[in-house]
Amino acid sequence: MTGREFSYFVIFGEMRTGSNFLEENLNQFPDLRGHGELFNPHFIGGANKSEMFGITLESREADPGRLIELIRAENPDVVPGFRFFSDHDPRILARCLDDRDCAKVILTRNPLESYVSRKIAAATGQWRLTNLKRMKSASIRFEEKEFSDYLEQAKQFQNRLLHALQISGQTAFYINYDDILSLDVVNGLARFLGSEHRISSINKKLKKQNPATLQEKVENFDDIQAALVKMDFMNLGRTPNFEPRRGAGVPQFIACETAPLLFLPIKAGPVMAVRRWMAAHDGVAAGSLLKGFNQKSLRDWREAHVGHQCFTVLRHPLARAHVAYCDHIYANDKPAYSDLRAAVIKRYDVAAPIEGPGQAGYDLAAHKAAFIGFLRFLKANLALQTSVRVDPAWASQSAILQGSAEIALPGHIVHENDMGQAFDLIADLAGLSPNIPVVPEAETAPYPLSQIYDQRIESLCRDIYARDYQMFGFADWHPSRA
Repeated sequence: MTGREFSYFVIFGEMRTGSNFLEENLNQFPDLRGHGELFNPHFIGGANKSEMFGITLESREADPGRLIELIRAENPDVVPGFRFFSDHDPRILARCLDDRDCAKVILTRNPLESYVSRKIAAATGQWRLTNLKRMKSASIRFEEKEFSDYLEQAKQFQNRLLHALQISGQTAFYINYDDILSLDVVNGLARFLGSEHRISSINKKLKKQNPATLQEKVENFDDIQAALVKMDFMNLGRTPNFEPRRGAGVPQFIACETAPLLFLPIKAGPVMAVRRWMAAHDGVAAGSLLKGFNQKSLRDWREAHVGHQCFTVLRHPLARAHVAYCDHIYANDKPAYSDLRAAVIKRYDVAAPIEGPGQAGYDLAAHKAAFIGFLRFLKANLALQTSVRVDPAWASQSAILQGSAEIALPGHIVHENDMGQAFDLIADLAGLSPNIPVVPEAETAPYPLSQIYDQRIESLCRDIYARDYQMFGFADWHPSRA
């Protein structure tokens, strides 16, 4: 096999996708050999087989990789392979996806056809057909929940394959059920696998089962049509998200030294109000709370505060964007933001006062125009269409929490306007006094959001932070539920 790119191959498929038929045709090539479902949890290679190459089910369980080594060593002039489905040994899936010596073949079929075919095979007990005289037929009932679960499992498997190939810089040979009868396609696949041969015809020993139409095979065909209308096959309802993934931000976590409270702050949220509430439980100033954690010191704190309450507080996306603008773009008192502020104002048509607060002519209308410009900048920035970093002050709250989830998952996700009631519950669960009030933060904006708010601004914000609105259930902004 000198000079070949791959030393073995895997056909990734599912039951009733035509993998048997495809493998039998690949076995026509003298230098290719498929060994069936080597890692099916119930057998080795094929139904009722419990041993291959001296490997039993028990020894395969202990060392599944040994089977791959044996098929590769069997004949140096042959590229061996096997079929692998989503419910096969996950250890082998990880190994094959990481292995560049493994050729990946991804076989797909219309999931509705696979689902119906699978149900008919289960009803008749006929999983392979070589003699048409022995063909069994049956009609089945479509079950919406069952099909939805089947579809979701198939999508997750395909997404895992795709993601693994993308992050490792590999490619696969994609083939659809409708193409496995194509002589040219099968010869092309063989060439991809490293075969030096071509076949002159497709082996049709295996017969197509259930050739009738779906209307004939499914008793409640009308239910299929009704169900499919509700299903999002292509993830068209998924909110596009180009925002970069964020780190956990452990140094920004805030904890009490005595009280078992751990806060995951979100910049441009009500952080100071939360810190004052936590400090009151510890009897210290807000500046004395613990912060600057690393993973070890955070682990030590957790071990010393068994039963601690971990929480975060969400601010309405529009109110938060307004705070981010006022604190970091309108204001000019933060040296760490001076370059970023200048870039946003000069390059992205955000008409904030370059000299900062107090600049002449910055009235209510100017504030509204500048904030709308900032929202337009955010839309481009979060879609990675600017050269400016996505700052934590305006990164989506969902992205921030997804980043911190690598280290800490909040037991409580609180909306800002619910802090009073929610914090009483958190205090009670932590064994603390529930009677410490939350003191709202003072308004720092030159003009309150209520004076510039309109539906146009709301729509802009919804477009930018669609995931936050959807994931956290935010309604349109209103002063009473900010």
